[in-house]
Amino acid sequence: VQLVESGGGLAQPGESLRLSCSASGATFRRYRMSWFRQVPGEERELVATISATDSHVTYGDSVKGRFTMSRDNAKNTVYLQMTSLKLEDTAVYYCNARDIREDSWGQGTQVTVSS
Repeated sequence: VQLVESGGGLAQPGESLRLSCSASGATFRRYRMSWFRQVPGEERELVATISATDSHVTYGDSVKGRFTMSRDNAKNTVYLQMTSLKLEDTAVYYCNARDIREDSWGQGTQVTVSS
């Protein structure tokens, strides 16, 4: 599956951004989809995961209550609505698709939170 993220950019603390990840080339609904983020020099961090079966979402502790992940299987797209952004949310955000046979990544989109 090919993944393309969009929606990153510059925001001030407290503002919101919405990321999108569009998938092509495969049956989207079979994949567990995730958002990760990474800061240079640090390990990639799980932001949120949405299941393939019932769209149950699990969030990383640092974003609980502020970020919302959703999926639209008809559009082959997952979203990450980010609210109450903090300086520490600055990172490259990556989309991931996983099933028993495949583990695919997008190219990433930069999110910068700065005052």
